[in-house]
Amino acid sequence: MDERCAAENTYNIRPNYQHKFKVGLVKECMRQVLKEELSGQRYTGDSAPQLSTSVADCIRKRLEDMGFDRYKFVVQVAIGEQRGQGIKMGARCFWDADTDGYVQELYMNDSLFCVAAAFGCFYY
Repeated sequence: MDERCAAENTYNIRPNYQHKFKVGLVKECMRQVLKEELSGQRYTGDSAPQLSTSVADCIRKRLEDMGFDRYKFVVQVAIGEQRGQGIKMGARCFWDADTDGYVQELYMNDSLFCVAAAFGCFYY
């Protein structure tokens, strides 16, 4: 457990409205990060793992800076070569639908596609 969450631990079991995970704001944040990080990028198999890790870290840091107190974030990013193929991605979670949230965003250019998913889980 990190020190930040331990120091803030209270008996509140729900976030205040202003600190609740807001899907619209998170989606816009993710859209901006994907555009900034991936516009002009070309797909290469050698750089894709490092690029996906870098994008995931950038999304996670931006989400932490958005003021969602007592939330833990999990960010998953998949990058592949754009050849007109389809991709399916699925996830299953056991969480509290009143406090936790999930956002998925897609980015494509002529060379690559990127599917990013962010999960926000409230720390009780």
